[in-house]
Amino acid sequence: MRRLTFYERFSRTFHDHPSLVKLLVVFTVSGGGLVASAEAKPYDGTNIVNTHEANSKKKKVVVLGTGWAGTSFLKNLKNPTYDVQVLSPRNYFAFTPLLPSVTCGTVEARSVVEPIRRILRKKHLDIHYCEAECFKIDAQNKKVYCRSAQDTNLKGEEEFFVDYDYLVIAVGARVNTFNTPGVEEHCHFLKEVEDAQKIRRTVIDCFERASVPTLSNEERKKILQFVIVGGGPTGVEFAAELHDFVNEDIVKLYPQVKDLVKITLLEAGGHLLNMFDKRITTFAEEKFKRDGIDLRTGSMVVKVSDKEISTKAKSGEISSIPYGMVVWSTGIATRPIILDFMKQIGQANRRVLATDEWLRVEGCDNVYAMGDCATINQRKVMEDISAIFRKADKDNSGTLTVKEVQEVIYDICERYPQVELYLKNKSMSSIVDLLKESKGDVAKESIELDIEELKSALSEVDSQMKNLPATAQVAAQQGAYLADCFNRMEKCEKNPEGPLRFRGEGRHRFRPFRYRHLGQFAPLGGEQTAAQLPGDWVSIGQSSQWLWYSVYASKQVSWRTRALVVFDWTKRVVFGRDSSRI
Repeated sequence: MRRLTFYERFSRTFHDHPSLVKLLVVFTVSGGGLVASAEAKPYDGTNIVNTHEANSKKKKVVVLGTGWAGTSFLKNLKNPTYDVQVLSPRNYFAFTPLLPSVTCGTVEARSVVEPIRRILRKKHLDIHYCEAECFKIDAQNKKVYCRSAQDTNLKGEEEFFVDYDYLVIAVGARVNTFNTPGVEEHCHFLKEVEDAQKIRRTVIDCFERASVPTLSNEERKKILQFVIVGGGPTGVEFAAELHDFVNEDIVKLYPQVKDLVKITLLEAGGHLLNMFDKRITTFAEEKFKRDGIDLRTGSMVVKVSDKEISTKAKSGEISSIPYGMVVWSTGIATRPIILDFMKQIGQANRRVLATDEWLRVEGCDNVYAMGDCATINQRKVMEDISAIFRKADKDNSGTLTVKEVQEVIYDICERYPQVELYLKNKSMSSIVDLLKESKGDVAKESIELDIEELKSALSEVDSQMKNLPATAQVAAQQGAYLADCFNRMEKCEKNPEGPLRFRGEGRHRFRPFRYRHLGQFAPLGGEQTAAQLPGDWVSIGQSSQWLWYSVYASKQVSWRTRALVVFDWTKRVVFGRDSSRI
């Protein structure tokens, strides 16, 4: 009888014992084997089943968003004890401060984006990305509901939910139109890479349309009227970029229409760049006037049609401006998913999602929020003044001595940063100087305060409280801070390092988030940039432009984007900007 070959015996074994199909030897390396189950876990179209059995004991962290805050969190996360799921409809990180440069071809769109999967691949942690948009957060059941951002097979209608132990919300914000009629239909925005690319195509379209020989000069002027709404950093930088593009590149390519171009910048307030030093504001306004940019402050847009934009001056006069393109850059508003979530957790009367100083969403367990979608609700000293007094008054004497105050001063300043800011503004070295001021001309050692005198001394401290600006710098620092908290979660549970709990026992796990302002830039065109750095240091000119180049190049998320951005800047100097409609 013929002997069975090894292959035949192997096949017959599996035929006689079908259950063995569940185990397959995938490959063997150096004597070791990897065994996998051939029986996949079910996916019913409504939920994702975790296929990573090894991660079943790990805490599940869901991150919503791949912007500045979310990406900074992921880049700085090092703790391998988490199973992280990233959900975002955008599978890349975009360096948004350079979007105005993308609109005119100074920098290419590809140069300011980094694929999120490339960033995650370098982490060597259990981090998984899914291109999907979250449309509902269920904090009570610890689930987020999403729909696929892909419409190839799922047609964008496939929905699922993901469970979490910790949720990190970093979805950013949307453009604020202030419900102005016609803005959504007729204006360009500048928040995403796609927006910048669309603006770039429209700018070139305007010049091509104006070059049609059958048009009159009056019709060409309307087509070449570019209107920017909003005198903040984005609006000012785009106006400067467009002016340079027209005067350095377009004049050579469209000589017949170069004298018909007009750039108008509308600002509802009294000045440009209100968040900058007055010296920068004045220089920017004067430079724009010298460059021929039509600057109109005190002009509020009331309506936008398909052919003209209507504005209302402070005097109440209504005027209209014909346009070829309008770019709307007037601030941010809360996304619908956040508005719905705020209603669920009792924050419906707020403008944005409120968190505490540790970025935890108020009213939720294990939910964190950062970036433009949230703001820190800093506690007031006067709300906790009685608790502070009791904690400091260790001998229960009913008064505080200088020594008792000094023992808790670090924790007070750590928990309530407005105290330290108030002392700095009053040129005081410590809170003891503030107490001395409230008591009059007495020696520091003899100061004793009762509760009412302490209230009087700290009564103006809370006036220093300010919300953090909605900038990339703030979001990036929040992401890095929260990642550091997650990295040391177990350690700080056992050995808390935060300030005293004035309303409870012990200490907080972590130190509160503290924003460190590193300065801000305002490119004004013509190789002129305004820089406002810490210490009230202001610089305007070409030297600041080179500082801007170096900072923005160094802040790129990867060496690839650094090289591409520097190459684009060099290419622009040598060959000029690309004016092709691609």
